[in-house]
Amino acid sequence: MEQLENNAYFWQKMDTLLLSSTCKIAHEKGSAHPKYPNLIYPVDYGYLQDTVGTDSQPIHVYKGSLKAQNVDAIVVSADILKKDCEVKLLIGCNEDEKLKILEFLNQTQFQKAILIQRGNQIPGWANND
Repeated sequence: MEQLENNAYFWQKMDTLLLSSTCKIAHEKGSAHPKYPNLIYPVDYGYLQDTVGTDSQPIHVYKGSLKAQNVDAIVVSADILKKDCEVKLLIGCNEDEKLKILEFLNQTQFQKAILIQRGNQIPGWANND
């Protein structure tokens, strides 16, 4: 088995969440984090209305400079202060913006994140949707 099975059907469901929701920007690129003013958002940051993420809040998104109607990647972060893990969607992010988001999420000793890029593989076990 592969280390990461990057299933095209998973990404299809992520796109459906995005396209069936309204994206609201809560913090514009260049603005400071409300609790940690030294942390500056590298791209627009917001959420998908009428969704629920792992923290019982709406699903969070980073929106880059590219016009896109699909999810490019996800970041998974672990925060030892909040004692949680979160998944956030990246929409319309170029490679430089993805790197800046990772740097933003990994700049403290209390939180670390990984990036999972969109894939297009269909595993042999998957049924056609």
